[in-house]
Amino acid sequence: MVTVIAVYFLILVGGIVRSTGSGMGCPDWPKCFGSVVPPTSVDQLPKNYQEIYLEKRLAKNERFVATLEKMGFEKTANEIANDKSILVEEEFNATKTWIEYINRLVGVAIGLLILLTVWKSFKLAKFDKSIPVLSIASLIVVLFTGWIGSLVVSTNLLPWMITFHMVLALLLVGLLLYVNHRSVKLLSSGETSEVIPFKVQGILFLGFVLMFVQVILGTQVREQIDQISFSLGNLLREEWIGRVGMDFLIHRSFSLVLLVLHVLYFFWAFRFSDRRSKVNLWSQVLLLLILLEITTGVGMAYFGIPAFLQPIHLLLGSLILGIQFGLILQLRDRVQFKINSN
Repeated sequence: MVTVIAVYFLILVGGIVRSTGSGMGCPDWPKCFGSVVPPTSVDQLPKNYQEIYLEKRLAKNERFVATLEKMGFEKTANEIANDKSILVEEEFNATKTWIEYINRLVGVAIGLLILLTVWKSFKLAKFDKSIPVLSIASLIVVLFTGWIGSLVVSTNLLPWMITFHMVLALLLVGLLLYVNHRSVKLLSSGETSEVIPFKVQGILFLGFVLMFVQVILGTQVREQIDQISFSLGNLLREEWIGRVGMDFLIHRSFSLVLLVLHVLYFFWAFRFSDRRSKVNLWSQVLLLLILLEITTGVGMAYFGIPAFLQPIHLLLGSLILGIQFGLILQLRDRVQFKINSN
């Protein structure tokens, strides 16, 4: 659970990196400007540093393109090879560099925490073999996510790469939550007085799937906003939403569908679960987070997309998915208990 909290903190920091335009604060990976500790002044860099790191990124992209072609993704490889935006090299900015550097330090801390999780999981293998297997899987996901992060840098923040990077973070949260759930079950007796109808879990699962779709829609809106802000020189923020078009309207309307669906879920969960149970408590938290998520979305739409709201909006959406998944696991146990008791 400590690792899950750390991953959510990384998602928040990642949102800050993107909202402040700090993604290319470090033009190389895993080091930052070739150092373990990044510079604080442009005077610490060679005069032609932009050309140096551009060449390194292009060399890495050539290897990536070749790998994609071997795997059969020729269209994607061709798009990356001919994307002129990758050739743009940003000037050094100490603030952006250190924001990105902190983002990477949090990523390293998560890697160490997952190594600790894997080590601890081996002690539980004789009780539940899936716990160490899933823990090792989470370690693999972290390593793969780190590699994708390096490609995000080398491709100069290619939009779909950023989205894929975030999806991997959500997958990591799901794996860790499932490991935690199975571990906690070892401490329980396996019995519960709650008997919750399957329809409660069913509507929550539907909400989980639709929420994931909503997050992907949100990333597409964000990608368009990035392009609009770049074309306007990061000015006229109040006009950004108006220029997005249909994707934003779908994203906005979809939030109302999710709200209605989760209000219905909350009504059923409140009706069939014990008042002091974890299901009831986390269902209340879930509904509160959905309301906050909609509120931050409204704030961004009507107040020119304030930079401080962007990472909060992303974090709330990620938290909602995690709580939904945790509740699905808890409800599944109670539905299974009902079936077994019959």
